[in-house]
Amino acid sequence: MADAAPRLQGLFTQLLGAPLPVRIRAWDGSQAGPPGAPTLVVRNRRALRRLLWKPGELGLARAWVAGDLDIEGDLYATLDLLAGLVWERGEDARTLAQALRDPEVRSAVRGLVKLAGSPLPPAPPPEEARSPRRHLHTKRSDRRAISHHYDVGNDFYEIVLGPSMVYSCAYWPTPDSTLEQAQHDKLELVCRKLGLKPGQRLLDVGCGWGSMALHAAREHGVAVVGVTLSQEQAAYARKRVADEGLTDKVEIRVQDYRDVRDGPYDAISSIGMAEHVGAERYLDYATDLHALLVPGGRLLNHQIARRPQRDETTYSVDAFIDSYVFPGGELQPVGSTVTQLERAGFEVRDVESIREHYALTLRRWVTRLETDWARAARLTSPGRARVWRLYMAASAVAFERNRIGVNQVLAVRTPESGTSGLPLRAREWTESERS
Repeated sequence: MADAAPRLQGLFTQLLGAPLPVRIRAWDGSQAGPPGAPTLVVRNRRALRRLLWKPGELGLARAWVAGDLDIEGDLYATLDLLAGLVWERGEDARTLAQALRDPEVRSAVRGLVKLAGSPLPPAPPPEEARSPRRHLHTKRSDRRAISHHYDVGNDFYEIVLGPSMVYSCAYWPTPDSTLEQAQHDKLELVCRKLGLKPGQRLLDVGCGWGSMALHAAREHGVAVVGVTLSQEQAAYARKRVADEGLTDKVEIRVQDYRDVRDGPYDAISSIGMAEHVGAERYLDYATDLHALLVPGGRLLNHQIARRPQRDETTYSVDAFIDSYVFPGGELQPVGSTVTQLERAGFEVRDVESIREHYALTLRRWVTRLETDWARAARLTSPGRARVWRLYMAASAVAFERNRIGVNQVLAVRTPESGTSGLPLRAREWTESERS
């Protein structure tokens, strides 16, 4: 008799203390759960063994990446439904030990063990980064982490990002605008906030595939140095620079920002890079950028932020993101970022939250990936494509629900005279956009 799905529904209800809000379809064809709800497809018993050996988010992530688990129906709605029950429950040893004191939980675990079959743990998918749980953010470890995320093939990123090749939050005039227009508007917004003028020098930290550097040089006449730790990004960016005839204005380096010694610069853009710095190194990061600016020079720091916790010592890096997406990546509350920038000597002049814009951006990226799924999987691996689909869709939901945010922080190396060089109306860039 095919009864795996109803048994799983019952066991998960015991484990989680609440019924799963989705249907389950098991490997034996059985189904159970609320009619009409999205369906969690458990393709084989190996998915259960992954959960038993790594309870919580990492076990689920491994099952998803390996193709042992799938979702049928609205992916975003499913992730939203599961977030509170599964993805955000925490999985440290104390939490598990406390849960196992409950006789019902112990009974459910025994039931899962029986249903899972072979006791041997499945090997993690090859896409999983073998990274230490404590990240020191040395130059070597940061270079390795960046390579894991970005050196997966420029052709793959062209599928996801589109012609703009901008891998950060776009700035949407309307929800119906094109992704290319929204990314153009984001780059232009950064340039306006930095007040770029012909003849100035711009340092673009974490320059990616060169889109910001090209836009600033082409549209605002500045000389740009872009630095990245990714060999593949640098090669792609240099070709774009040559193709546009901007080699006299744009230099792309494979270089750690900590090794940049040819300041001063009139402006610095850091777009979607500071998440890789780490809390322990953040003041050093801010201090290094402050030292690279001329007095009166501006920094535009575009960075994802998490919600603050009552006890910040309990913060831990998301297991799925750390193992499969951004090894060593850390999020800080926006208040912490502002504090560290000011401790480094900056005067913070403007903070703009563009949280909803990132949700729109991520949904467009997911659509692009799904539309060209077969080629994306062929260019990297089916597991890598599944990583990106889950990470981007889950992130979109997190931005929509205000679980995380993204902010552009404009800071100035204000000289002793106190002359910041900014207009009296701080949002002049918005007003010029309207006009």
